[in-house]
Amino acid sequence: MPREYEKEIAFKNAIKRDPQGRYTVTTVDFVEELAKLNWQLTLKEANRWVEIYTSTFRDVSTKEGEERTFQVFNPNGG
Repeated sequence: MPREYEKEIAFKNAIKRDPQGRYTVTTVDFVEELAKLNWQLTLKEANRWVEIYTSTFRDVSTKEGEERTFQVFNPNGG
């Protein structure tokens, strides 16, 4: 039985480091990590979760659709 706190674990497991050294997470990777923990979220639902429950990631997707990419963002410039 999936537990709510596992979504955060799946999100952290989906974070990757890009060639420029920035931390990014794609919706596809997040959904794959969720599936490993018995969560079945759609890409749209996963995007919504990221938008609501993370404050340090912003959407940096280069194309339209539900397959989005989020990157760590520090609004304070640090």
